[in-house]
Amino acid sequence: MDKTRSEEAAARKRCGKYNCAQAVAGLYADMVGMDEETINAATSAFGSGMGTMEGTCGALVGTGMIVGLKVNDRVKSREVMKEIMTEFQRMNGATICSRLKGIEGGKVLRDCPGCCADAAAIMEDKLGIVERD
Repeated sequence: MDKTRSEEAAARKRCGKYNCAQAVAGLYADMVGMDEETINAATSAFGSGMGTMEGTCGALVGTGMIVGLKVNDRVKSREVMKEIMTEFQRMNGATICSRLKGIEGGKVLRDCPGCCADAAAIMEDKLGIVERD
């Protein structure tokens, strides 16, 4: 059985070649008319959360990039991203990297591969992305 894109996002993060934003965003390059190399370059600064673990989870940043490119409407993109952030917060207890990793608070709420899988799966749900065989 082939992996879903959300499972592949987690696997990409685990392999160590991609940061969290790249692990998510690169998988959807084909859906937004861009090549993966360009998306990986655009998201290369967002590993360890925005602001180096003190900011938003990189997986959510990568998700936001894809949402913006796919929806291509400033108001609608923000609405969809707010829904994604709200669901991610509900599932994991935080959207900030340092909290998710337990650097702040002392307890790991979700590991990075899990954050990548969650962000991708929520985005797919909110955008109605359905994989076809």
